Amino acid sequence: MRIPASRREQWERVLRSGRWRGCVALLAGALPALAFPAPSLWWLAYVGLVPWLLLIRSAGTGRRAALDGWLGGVGYLLAVHHWLMPSLHVFIVILAALLGLLWAPWGLLVFRVLRAPVSVAAAMAAVVVVPCGWLMIELVRSWEGLGGPWGLLGASQWEVAPALRVASVGGVWLVSLLIVAVNTAVALLFVAAARTVAVAGIVVCALAVGTMAQWAPQPERSGVARIAVVQPGVIAGPHSVERRLAVSERLTGELVGRDLDLVVWGESSVGVDLSRHPDITARIAALSRRVGADVLVNMDARQTGGSGRTGIFKSAVLVGPDGLTGDRYDKMRLVPFGEYVPARSVLGWATSLGKAAGEDRLRGSHPVTMWLPGAVGGKGLRIGPLICFESAFPDMSRHLTRDGAQLLIDQSSTSTFQHSWAPEQHASLGALRAAENGRPMVHATLTGVSAVYGPQGERIGAPLGTDTSGAAVFDVPVASGTTLYVRLGDWPVHGASAVLAVFCAFAGVRSLRRRHRDGPAAARGTAAPVVASPAESNESTGRSRP
Repeated sequence: MRIPASRREQWERVLRSGRWRGCVALLAGALPALAFPAPSLWWLAYVGLVPWLLLIRSAGTGRRAALDGWLGGVGYLLAVHHWLMPSLHVFIVILAALLGLLWAPWGLLVFRVLRAPVSVAAAMAAVVVVPCGWLMIELVRSWEGLGGPWGLLGASQWEVAPALRVASVGGVWLVSLLIVAVNTAVALLFVAAARTVAVAGIVVCALAVGTMAQWAPQPERSGVARIAVVQPGVIAGPHSVERRLAVSERLTGELVGRDLDLVVWGESSVGVDLSRHPDITARIAALSRRVGADVLVNMDARQTGGSGRTGIFKSAVLVGPDGLTGDRYDKMRLVPFGEYVPARSVLGWATSLGKAAGEDRLRGSHPVTMWLPGAVGGKGLRIGPLICFESAFPDMSRHLTRDGAQLLIDQSSTSTFQHSWAPEQHASLGALRAAENGRPMVHATLTGVSAVYGPQGERIGAPLGTDTSGAAVFDVPVASGTTLYVRLGDWPVHGASAVLAVFCAFAGVRSLRRRHRDGPAAARGTAAPVVASPAESNESTGRSRP
């Protein structure tokens, strides 16, 4: 369909205006956020980058393309993390502006391979290198100090079975790679000379997903574990820690006679160091005896760690019929500003603007797996605990799986962001981690959303929403075997790095040859003639535009 000339001219005037073009870039970058929970328009991920790609393609210079990439990155980060505004206030804009710079080189890369005229070779290169460039952005910003891997594009596909099978092969990284490849191919459909390559790229991606869904190794079911999740709900005001503990005890007591293997409480479910409060430990141990299962609680209190350090740790602790079992995991990766302030001597002023941590939490030193000898009909069950946003890091759950964990558990609390997209976004990560590792995952929270996923990322039972205070029992299938992702690790990231290195080397050599060829003419002060190709001429005048 041909766009009317008058409307096309109006649009071109908008894009020539720096201010309006910047607004369009922000909106184009924010669009893919609708693919994540809570909107969960998962299908939008496969076309959501197209307006952004076409905008960068229309940039007249590399500098403008880099600016479009940066502004789009700012829009993406603000949209995906907008629920952090109550905690960070204006600081989130500063962080988004800084992290958005990661998309500036990507903008240059997109401009280089998509600008007019687009040859068949350039189109083929675009379908490969543009996704690789995006993956490098996701890798860099996944560093804990930069906020961690929240909002990776592949995570938007948490409820799409074929995408979860892809995750079992190459993790969330491979899912992101394929999504951006499809977006690039769709963008090329708007370029007349590249439509054949675009269709071929979409077909190749579809065949790759179908092949992985059909032939990738699947976990083998080896039993069923009965896991109870206790979610006390929102409890605020004076003495909230003590009242939350009382509600958790009452809800756990209602599970008597349910033939359980484990009871899981959420993050910060206990506000004291149980080793220094034997009275509270005895109360939880009595609950363990009544329900016939150990209780995995989470302490958020001033404690002494295994290394002898004293400070505030967040710790997963197993309590059995006889009290503390000795199994304890101290959270290793902390939430920037939420649990510590990076470079506090410089950025400490952030605590006066929002809800940034007034005191830095201390980190654990190593992952821990815990053994439940009587679980699964006496076969035993090894669990791997994670705390809060550690479930966003693919390498942590993979490490636990390689250490023998048969069940992954994430204890979380998103009560600060109760009425935002955060609880559903966080819960959805469990599906990705389960599929990547071929291990079921329990996501237990204080205030919702609590959810359980099977070893292929499928949802088990009904989740406990943010309006629920209660306990639920889940029959969780236990699986054995290993996925390709567990065996091979982050191979898509390494492959993308190699592809970009080859592309940059090729582009560098080509540029040097061009300079060498044009050197004599430049030395004589004579400009080399430039002849526009028919394709370039047609695209510049708009005659061959779709």
